[in-house]
Amino acid sequence: MSFRLTRSMLRQTGRGKQRNQGTPALAFARRLSIGAACATLLGGCTVGPKYHTPSAPTPGAYKELTPANFPTTDGWKVAQPKDDELRGKWWEMFNDPQLNALEEQVNISNQNIAAAAASFFSARAIVKEARAQYFPALTTSPSISQIRQSASLRTFTTGSGGGGSANLSFTEYNLPFDASWQPDLFGKIRNTVRSQVYSAQASAADLENTRLTVQSELAIDYFSLRTQDALQELLDSTVIYYQESLKLTQALYETGIDSDEAVAQAETQLETTQAQATGVGLTRAQFEHAIAVLVGKPASDFSVPVEPLKAKPPAIPFGVPSQLLERRPDIAASERLMAQANAQIGVATAAYYPTVTLSAVLGLESTSITSWFTWPSRYWSVGPALAQTLFDAGLRHATVQQFRGAYDQTVANYRLAVLTGFQQVEDGLSALRILSLEIQQQDTAVRSAERNLKVATDRYKLGIDPYLNVITAQTLLLSAKETAVNLRNQQITSSVQLIEALGGGWGKSQLPSGQQLMAKLP
Repeated sequence: MSFRLTRSMLRQTGRGKQRNQGTPALAFARRLSIGAACATLLGGCTVGPKYHTPSAPTPGAYKELTPANFPTTDGWKVAQPKDDELRGKWWEMFNDPQLNALEEQVNISNQNIAAAAASFFSARAIVKEARAQYFPALTTSPSISQIRQSASLRTFTTGSGGGGSANLSFTEYNLPFDASWQPDLFGKIRNTVRSQVYSAQASAADLENTRLTVQSELAIDYFSLRTQDALQELLDSTVIYYQESLKLTQALYETGIDSDEAVAQAETQLETTQAQATGVGLTRAQFEHAIAVLVGKPASDFSVPVEPLKAKPPAIPFGVPSQLLERRPDIAASERLMAQANAQIGVATAAYYPTVTLSAVLGLESTSITSWFTWPSRYWSVGPALAQTLFDAGLRHATVQQFRGAYDQTVANYRLAVLTGFQQVEDGLSALRILSLEIQQQDTAVRSAERNLKVATDRYKLGIDPYLNVITAQTLLLSAKETAVNLRNQQITSSVQLIEALGGGWGKSQLPSGQQLMAKLP
């Protein structure tokens, strides 16, 4: 809000110009500095509630991490000193060069990460916008105007006796400088800046959460693709074995030892398995296409070499439950949103208090270009303005209550995020524990199925049992091996999901500070 003393006002009094000429130049700066000093002294008050991180339910230990579970679970170990934290490039724990190369591409080319990064840069710019309110605004609007007045008014006359001819038109040259500043007496601007800083920090945490989610998704898709390669290898070797079995059955049929029914059974089993082997290619292609999107490449130009799954669960450092609140970016984002909502309460509360605006105008004005930039052409005005709402029918109270409700909502969301985090960690731990036992049992079942097939084949060759017994044993063995492959995929996938649930090596200390957010934008 500003006030400008115009030339027309001066002319109406006939004394404005003389007043300006008679005022010392230092008076303008003195009045402005006095107003600024008073505002600064009053600006130490900040209204609104102070922020403290609300409590959240945190267990003392993970339920699944017991001494009895460690010896029986793959990838579990007692953390050694300086070995209780995940590292940033957590995927390197799997010792797979192809996975490492793909993960590096994700950080550069993934479009979800690029969108989240753009959102963070936008939030950072908003912090700079809010901070700009701390400082005065200075504007200028130079103008040259050709003015013609009504002859009826006879505003300007020539001569001293009033009988001269009227000067109905003239040119006005104006160079004004307007300055206005609203001191932050009750913390409205400070709370606004804090709110935007917390929002930008939440956006930075969202960026890291997006990055972690995409990295985890890539690892899961990659290991799923490798699982399809392992299934393809299993089915291809089984097809070869079934082809040999078919040849044996045909030979026995030709010698009159076996029947045409056995040949038909062998052919059916072979052809069914061949179709199954062909179908694996479809699933593998879909995983490959999904990986292409994650690394930001067209599916038509992307391929992953065939290699069966060989990775084993790495030894994952778990840390203590209390660290989870500092290591998960989604929890950090929820906490920052709480701080933002708390600051918004302060912004709304500041509306109860008056606002003061200091404004000033300084300029040069003349009807002649030759005298435009001379000392007598100067004019100025300076002064404060006070604004206070006297009646708003409960609007301010309702606004404060609205932001208090929004804050309570963020508290509930934060506590839910904490509970969900512990749930996901326990899910991952229980999955690894149970899958380790299940894999051991399934490997035993595979060995039993192999022994059963050998016995059935020997008895068939001796003519003791029909070929149907061999087919049954072969089917059981193939099913047991497929289950073993899929269980290992579930195990390695659960390892990735557990790493994601633990935060993937990220820490809240990596969030940008307020000073960093207010630094010069690139």
